[in-house]
Amino acid sequence: MKIPNMIYGTAWKKENTSDLVYEALMHGFKGVDTACQPKHYREDLVGEGLLKAYEKGIKREDIFLQTKFTPIDGQDKTNMPYLESDEIEVQVEKSFEKSKKNLKTNFIDSYVLHSPVYPGAKLQRVWQKMEEFYDKKEVGQLGISNCYDLDVLVYLYNNARIKPSVVQNRFYAQSAYDKEIRAFCLEKGIVYESFWSLTANPHILASDILENIAKKYERGVAEIFYKFLNQINIVPLNGTTSKKHMIEDLKISEIELLAEEIEQISSLLK
Repeated sequence: MKIPNMIYGTAWKKENTSDLVYEALMHGFKGVDTACQPKHYREDLVGEGLLKAYEKGIKREDIFLQTKFTPIDGQDKTNMPYLESDEIEVQVEKSFEKSKKNLKTNFIDSYVLHSPVYPGAKLQRVWQKMEEFYDKKEVGQLGISNCYDLDVLVYLYNNARIKPSVVQNRFYAQSAYDKEIRAFCLEKGIVYESFWSLTANPHILASDILENIAKKYERGVAEIFYKFLNQINIVPLNGTTSKKHMIEDLKISEIELLAEEIEQISSLLK
């Protein structure tokens, strides 16, 4: 399934998750991102939001559904989908089964490793377990998140039978905006997804460059930045809780930034 140009992000939505997922889908979002990580996500409420949308005519086959296996370091040990004592493969299996149950589906469009695990041999064990889900046609593609070391991504790519289709990273200055990782993704046909795209970049949103371009197109600065990301081959996650912003942000396909405008905004990624 084709990844939409923007995905609704469900982290930190807590008890509002169900209503927000429903609103996002009803306002036109075609992709939802979550994780089997109760510490930061209510994946069960994502499933409830999906069901409510299906009852209103949204079709499951039209929605790109992405969730994640979160290794133990990213979990609250008092509330996990698996036991701390489980072998790593069992942890992946239990998490995946829980995700399918939470999301009321037998098929996950995109299954993502929430962060790399070390050493490399352990990373391969996790990935091989994820490949089994792909082989059984329970998963459409595999990916990795929070991977800021190009060597780790290259190692995974070279050792994977089913190559990663997605890299989902925080898009911020501290990682130099993943310039090298994004170049590798482009070369290998991997989709780069960004999160914290607005939160981590207030200096860009407040820049004269973005303000002037936004005025020209009569759009908000956030919309211009999202469009910029699309035009440099990035699929942003959008976690807005505002119906108004859901509607506005989804209209970015109606505009096309000029090459010189892309260059101007790119100059801010330093």
